[in-house]
Amino acid sequence: MEQKGELVSFRPDIKVVDCTLRDGGLVNNFEFTDEFVRDLYKANVAAGIDYMEFGYKASKEVFNVEDFGKWKFCDEKGIREIVGDNNTDLKISVMADVGRTDFRKDIGPKSESVVDMVRVATYINTIPAAIEMINYCADMGYEVTINIMAISTASETELDLALELLASQSKASVIYLVDSYGSLYPEQIRRLADKYLKVAEKYGKSVGIHAHNNQQLAFANTIEAATIGVSFLDVTMSGMGRGAGNCYTELLMGFLRNPKYRISPVLKFIEKQIVPLKNSGVVWGCDVQYMLTGQTNQHPRTAIAFTGEKRTDYDAFYTSITNYE
Repeated sequence: MEQKGELVSFRPDIKVVDCTLRDGGLVNNFEFTDEFVRDLYKANVAAGIDYMEFGYKASKEVFNVEDFGKWKFCDEKGIREIVGDNNTDLKISVMADVGRTDFRKDIGPKSESVVDMVRVATYINTIPAAIEMINYCADMGYEVTINIMAISTASETELDLALELLASQSKASVIYLVDSYGSLYPEQIRRLADKYLKVAEKYGKSVGIHAHNNQQLAFANTIEAATIGVSFLDVTMSGMGRGAGNCYTELLMGFLRNPKYRISPVLKFIEKQIVPLKNSGVVWGCDVQYMLTGQTNQHPRTAIAFTGEKRTDYDAFYTSITNYE
C-alpha cells in the first residue's frame, strides 16, 4: 500500500466524477429544473471536472415515468437539450443498474450518442448479468465502469471472486470501490483499495471510489483511497445524495492540487442552486439516524423513512435497528 503522490503535488491520472444528478436525484425523485442542470453542467465544465453523471438509464417497463423526473431515464434528447454536442473537455456519463435497465433497447451505439461512459451497478449476486451488460456497452463504443454495491456486507471470498471475474471477463476499464452504507473507516478503505488495485493493475484497469457520508467520512475515505492509487473519485455538490449524501465536491476541489481544478465555479453553483434547493425543503446530509445505520452496517432505508417522518426519537430508532435494550 505504497503512497502515490504528496500533499503538495498532483497525480495526472486522477479523474473527478460529478454524481449530483444521479445520487442527488434519489433525494428528490430526479425533479431538477433544466436551469439547475444547465448551471451544474456549466459549473462542472468551468471547475475542470472530468465526468458528469446525468442520472440513470432506468427501464420504463420497471419504473413509472410519471413518478420521476427525466434524469431517472436519461433519454438522449433530454441530455442534448442541456449539452448540445458537448464541445467541451467534460465527459458525459449515465448509470445502468443490473436488472433495472433495458440496455439492449435503451443504450444504442456511442456514434449516435453524446454519452461517453456507462457506469454499471451490480450486487455480488448479479455479477454474470453485469458482465453481459458491461461487454455490450463496451462493444457499443462506450467507456464502462462497474460499481459493486454493498461490499461491506460481502464475505472476503465473495469479494475476491467478484473482483477476479469482473477484471478478467469484463471490458470495464474502471472497477469502483463503493461504500454503499457509509459504514467503512479509512483503515478499511485503505485495505480494500489495495485489494482492488492489485486485481485491477493485473488486468490493466483503474479503480474508483464512491463514498457515502453516514459517519462524516466520505471525504476522508475518498482521499485515503486516492493516496494509494485510486484514480476515479466521485463527488456531489454539497454532498447531495441518498440519505447522508456523498463526498462534497467543494471539499475535494479544495484538496486536489492539480491546477486544472477550480473551486470558484463550484462555490458559485452552491450559492445559486444548492442553497435555494435546501431552503425549499429538500433534505440530505449526515444526521444521527444515518450515523446509526452506518455504524451498524445497514442499508439507510430505515433512516430515510425516519427522516421523512420528521422523527427525533433517536434512541428508540437505535433500539429498533439493533434490538439492543
